Amino acid sequence: MTSMLGGCTPWPEEFVDRYWAAGHWRGNTLDNLLRGWAQRHGPRTALVHGDTRITYAHLNRRADRMAAGFRLRGLRPGQRVVVQLPNVPELVIAMFALMRAGAIPVLCPVSLRAPVVSRLVRVTEAVGYVGPSTYDGFDHTAMAADIAAQGVFLRRVFTFEPTGASSAYGGLTVDPSGCHYFPLSSIDAPPDRAHAQSAGQVAFMLLSDNSTAVPEVVPRTHNDYACQARAAAELVSLTEDDVYLAALSAESNFALGCPGIVGTLSVGGTVVLVENSEPAECLAAIGRERVTLTSVTSADARRWLEVLPTVQADLSSLRLLQIGGAPPRGAPPIRPIAERLGAELGCRLQQVFGMAEGVLTLTRPDDPDETVLATQGRPFSPDDEIRVIDAEGKEVGDGEPGELLVRGPCTVRGYYRAPDRNARSFTADGFFRTGELARRTPDGNLIMTDS
Repeated sequence: MTSMLGGCTPWPEEFVDRYWAAGHWRGNTLDNLLRGWAQRHGPRTALVHGDTRITYAHLNRRADRMAAGFRLRGLRPGQRVVVQLPNVPELVIAMFALMRAGAIPVLCPVSLRAPVVSRLVRVTEAVGYVGPSTYDGFDHTAMAADIAAQGVFLRRVFTFEPTGASSAYGGLTVDPSGCHYFPLSSIDAPPDRAHAQSAGQVAFMLLSDNSTAVPEVVPRTHNDYACQARAAAELVSLTEDDVYLAALSAESNFALGCPGIVGTLSVGGTVVLVENSEPAECLAAIGRERVTLTSVTSADARRWLEVLPTVQADLSSLRLLQIGGAPPRGAPPIRPIAERLGAELGCRLQQVFGMAEGVLTLTRPDDPDETVLATQGRPFSPDDEIRVIDAEGKEVGDGEPGELLVRGPCTVRGYYRAPDRNARSFTADGFFRTGELARRTPDGNLIMTDS
């Protein structure tokens, strides 16, 4: 079986062999891929945040030096580190640096508070936390200190200082619980020999998309996430001339790898990071940075449409707008919004249904308008297996609603350290029960539905 972190469910060997033979898995780690991207695209701009511009060469150097700094501060291969940052370059740098140091980032939206973050620390036994000192009036360092005082795991806190931020813990280096505090900007050391790791190992962890319950921890390997981002990038013909706007939280699967940040970096494109996700701010960034594609939720799409008449920005560079997920239960259908938004923005639309667990279906840019407007597309890989079943577990016919089950090269086989949840959410033969209702069309596209 593939070498996996304890507490993870590996793919059975027959599936490992199948996914390697089909070329879905290619045996390179994400942090090592960054080295190759830097060699090919060194002087090109990788990240934009306000007036800050970071080239591929600089991004790779920063990741190298931060990785050495993390090792110098005592982080060891396999240890978990909760990363909770807004959409700033430090998020991307820290993610790659931790992977390069052999540690495992646990990516957590900056909006989440102590009940979820403390559970993440306990479940993952995270020894480190990377977050802002304060953000939007909330003291993240104080939260981390409280969590450290309650348990035996969290012992290193690395604080990013946004402009104008201050914290009651700003001058603290070690607290009574033995937790050490470091400015993230001080995590810098001459690069040393990188930790060798396998692409079959866990690269980072995401949070499950189940918003009605406490999220589970989703372990994603280098192999499966590189596969997902690469395939999504190929489906939208992403090139080095593209500019991707990360309007959603960069720690979400949608913005990170559908194709998102990782997919854009894989082809030498530019990623624009915005902290303020308000439609007017995002639309202004599209005009300012000549953005060619971005991703929004169905709720965001409605808000964008409302403000479009008041926006003066030149949006002619935008070629593709991804709309993610099905409308929430009880919400109006997305089709009328999508039709108007595509027409008023003058760009192509792509519907996407994705989950942190690795499920990903997309419409294709060359699909008929009816498919793009009426469905959430189909899987990117012929090795993605789809079932739509009724309450008794029997597959239903085309056009009939049922629960969506998925198995494939990017869909995990289990949550991290959650045996009870895994017994409910995964079938004995490895299909992930999404908990979502869907109908399959005769041509293989999916329509997500609430009934």
